[in-house]
Amino acid sequence: MRGHHFAAFIAGLAFGVGLLLAGMANPAKVLAFLDLAGHWDPSLALVMGAAIPVSAVGVYLARQRSAPFFARAFQLPTRRTLDKRLVLGALGFGIGWGLAGFCPGPALVASGTGSAKAMIFVAAMLSGMLIFEGLERRKASP
Repeated sequence: MRGHHFAAFIAGLAFGVGLLLAGMANPAKVLAFLDLAGHWDPSLALVMGAAIPVSAVGVYLARQRSAPFFARAFQLPTRRTLDKRLVLGALGFGIGWGLAGFCPGPALVASGTGSAKAMIFVAAMLSGMLIFEGLERRKASP
């Protein structure tokens, strides 16, 4: 396994284990976090709150480098404005998260545990991605 593949595997493994340990791959726990008017479970807020400073340190360290370890240059977003596509995408993501209790990463982790609900979510997510790509290609072609 080449260096960058091994690093990606280790990073993905650590991320997946972290999601499992934090309970973010458990849709019931996620839905309880989103249920502000009912039996609210604040534990995921603590997980997310702890993730912010850890990520901030990682971003700070990455910005000290001229290039990433396994690429020639960083690929950072250049747009700084909100547009209709971003807002609609964020709304779709939030609604899907609220209905299913999954977002993409935790859904992949949970599908690896054999969860039928997660596998259905992943199939629907991949279908949505394929439909989006098809519409984008259709829009781009003359």
